[in-house]
Amino acid sequence: MAISQKSAEFLLNSRLADAARGRVDALYDLGVTYSTGRGGIAVDLIEAHKWFNLAALSGDTRSQACRAEIAIEMTAREIAEAQRQARAWLSGTVLGRHAA
Repeated sequence: MAISQKSAEFLLNSRLADAARGRVDALYDLGVTYSTGRGGIAVDLIEAHKWFNLAALSGDTRSQACRAEIAIEMTAREIAEAQRQARAWLSGTVLGRHAA
């Protein structure tokens, strides 16, 4: 059964909210969503790398493997951008405030 655009946006927004609260499973899910285009979301390897990287920093081994897998398909510039975005996102969240 196809997921409606409204449902896809709701799911994405709820995972973003969970991620901002430090839920590692939400970080991983966002990586999967952006790396596969799940739920009608456009595939975006920079976004996927960012979310896998954030989950990997929290010790999620699945995310470490997924990040390495998609990095093969990315340029050094894309990886650097994903890392920059991860740092920027981290600085404004619960995870970032506890990482110091």
